[in-house]
Amino acid sequence: MSTSSHRRSLAALLAATIFSLGVCAASAAEDAVVIPPPAVDEAAGPGTETAIFAGGCFWGVQGVFQHVKGVESAVSGYAGGDAKTAQYETVSAGSTGHAESVQVKFDPKQVSYGKLLQIFFSVAHNPTQLNFQGPDRGTQYRSALFVSDPQQRKVAESYISQLDKAHVFSQPIVTKVSDATGFYPAEAYHQDFLTLNPTYPYIVYNDLPKIENLKSLFPADYRGKPVLVLKAKG
Repeated sequence: MSTSSHRRSLAALLAATIFSLGVCAASAAEDAVVIPPPAVDEAAGPGTETAIFAGGCFWGVQGVFQHVKGVESAVSGYAGGDAKTAQYETVSAGSTGHAESVQVKFDPKQVSYGKLLQIFFSVAHNPTQLNFQGPDRGTQYRSALFVSDPQQRKVAESYISQLDKAHVFSQPIVTKVSDATGFYPAEAYHQDFLTLNPTYPYIVYNDLPKIENLKSLFPADYRGKPVLVLKAKG
């Protein structure tokens, strides 16, 4: 992202547009969709659970989950490919099999996997866009769920079927459900990017509206102070 030429160009264009308008151009970002909760969800178990979500640039997805109550950590990284290719510049070529992803560790007694899926499909990304999100193009920006166990797979697949049958979205959901075979944290400069760079044009235009939508549509699940990766390590 920050080292990508197409995003630098986009950022410059957006900065000029925002400056000329004198307002945030958030209205042109992806709209949130009000969707029902999953009919099938998992029971709360002991300890911490892990789930991996991929839905475009990991900056915004991480930022959304960092503001969800019950989430203990949300780390940007890569999933779907090999460890040897899990570097940003390599993944950006689009041929590694990796997707920009966020590994979420959460307390299922406070927030269920089904609730996280509802937030993911509603405000974190558009699950009907195949191999792109907003301005970002390539398989590394695909919509995907990397599940940790059969129960997560059951909940995810049931929910996708439920939403498609209800025609909640204008197009079919393209989110692919796969077993989690590895997660590789992204470089430090990608972690907490939304929180650390709230005036960066890409964040203003594409991602801050997601936080506002989370706060508006899921007030009981929203927390104002995000759980940050770098603070946890410090």
